[in-house]
Amino acid sequence: MKGKGRAAKWGILPEAPGYNPVMSAIKPLPELLISQIAAGEVVERPASVLKELLENSLDAGARQIDVQLSEGGVRLIRIADDGGGINRDDLPLALARHATSKIASLEDLEHVASFGFRGEALASIASVARVTLTSRSSSEAHAWRISNTPNDQTLTPAALAGGTSIEVADLYYNTPARRKFLKTDATEYAHCDEALRRMALARPDVAFNLAHNGSVKHRLIAADLPRRARELLGAEFFAQARQVEAAAGDLRLMGYAALPAYSRAGRDEQYFFVNGRFVRDKLLAHAARQAYADILHGSRYPAYVLFLQLDPYGVDVNVHPAKIEVRFRDSRGVHQFVFHALQRVLAAPLAQVQSPHEEPRTTAYAAQHWPAPRQNSLGMNEPATAAYLEFSRSAFSGQPSLPQATEAAEATDAPLGYALAQLHGIFILAQNAAGLVLVDMHAAHERILYERLKNALEETSKVQQLLIPALFTASSTEMATAEEHAAVLVKLGFELAAAGPQQLTVRAVPALLANASVVDLVRALLADLKEFPASQVIEARRNELLSTMACHGAVRAHRSLSVPEMNALLREMEATDRADQCNHGRPTWSQLSLADLDRLFLRGR
Repeated sequence: MKGKGRAAKWGILPEAPGYNPVMSAIKPLPELLISQIAAGEVVERPASVLKELLENSLDAGARQIDVQLSEGGVRLIRIADDGGGINRDDLPLALARHATSKIASLEDLEHVASFGFRGEALASIASVARVTLTSRSSSEAHAWRISNTPNDQTLTPAALAGGTSIEVADLYYNTPARRKFLKTDATEYAHCDEALRRMALARPDVAFNLAHNGSVKHRLIAADLPRRARELLGAEFFAQARQVEAAAGDLRLMGYAALPAYSRAGRDEQYFFVNGRFVRDKLLAHAARQAYADILHGSRYPAYVLFLQLDPYGVDVNVHPAKIEVRFRDSRGVHQFVFHALQRVLAAPLAQVQSPHEEPRTTAYAAQHWPAPRQNSLGMNEPATAAYLEFSRSAFSGQPSLPQATEAAEATDAPLGYALAQLHGIFILAQNAAGLVLVDMHAAHERILYERLKNALEETSKVQQLLIPALFTASSTEMATAEEHAAVLVKLGFELAAAGPQQLTVRAVPALLANASVVDLVRALLADLKEFPASQVIEARRNELLSTMACHGAVRAHRSLSVPEMNALLREMEATDRADQCNHGRPTWSQLSLADLDRLFLRGR
């Protein structure tokens, strides 16, 4: 009762069933309170303020932005830019709510290209902090200054060569309850640092400087994206990244996607930009995750810096106060474009990655020295059957008569080079133009078998009719999804039919998944179809089984291989999709350059 009384005191629970509080009359809110409510949506922490101010600087055409922070940005955020500046007569409006120079009509809003446009950020910030704005446009003889001091908002002359300087001091000084929710200075600074990183990646052509408590943290000169990505994400990311470049209609995707060897424990290095704006969008995140699904497993997260460009009419950026979420008019098309563009880059055979403008000789080599798949009694290519697995085992048993390795001097012709020896029956040592290559032979062969199994299955997909159809109670959403996506379900190998107002019956499933839990599988599939444009549930379940088959069929550790057999495996790796990783997301090979070897032996010192 004590707890109930406390809740009733604060208006959470009524004292009695007939409790009917008397509401006060409806009246307009004070302007300051309106701005403070808006600040609750826009100004979450110092990093939110920094983001809004950086966007204003970039929208003003700044080419150099200097940021100074004190105590994680809580005590002070000062930003100076060399942008176009603000005219004297416009300065008072800069701190007013819903006053902006970036949009003037609904048409402007529907294809907005600037970062900021709502016209409430500065007003919201000014309602919870002490703000001083100094600016000079090219048409003014000198700069002017204005502050949000309640008793003095007059314009005063100031000294400034050009552009705009803004100081935000004592965040939440007038709303102490909000200030209590801020974290330590170090944590708040980390969020500010991340906000600047996002802006710096979005605009590598702009120079950024960042100082915290008088110490310089970033000094980024104007550059191109490769240099900016290397500076902010590190050389290790860049060494493991593949360049992404794809276009379809008015959609274009570019940037860098890191291989699974550089996977992360969290999403801290996932940067997705839509028309230059950093966003967190579940549709884009899902498309990227699915592109990595076959090479990155477990609890690891991929790292990438990706830029999606499309017609501004095709995306709504006005769905979130902080403008960090978007909505696409053609969500299905965007999802499929991003998914396939990333998948192609990550799945590209090593030979194509190393020599994108040359016809890889490794494919011809593999075709010449490995038997072509035969048709078995089921009409399936042999790689999808136990016969192929048996062939693969025999291929590494020393029996096949394979050609001898090409001379080591020709190592420049093949990305993985040519075999020198085998180490402890586990690793292959090979020489290429760059130096020494180490290959995990079981992991590499496992990936080769896995990809062949998938390709063979896609050519001859079969459907298994259920002897006893599976009947289950379905929600209204599941019923509607099954009806809407009936054609997709049939294409995936499923036969579903309504058995009642709230019941579905499953009559057939893909043959490879006949032993799976049918009801759970269909429920997951329907949920996936409802949430995203295309389903990868079936592919994921199918690939789990194929991965197990490939693991059992791959050459085992401690098996002795001849040099020709090792070279045959290297050539297959170069011609196989996703050969850089095994089926569990681990690397299949590693490169030690001549410079690496020189450092090991202190050569040149």
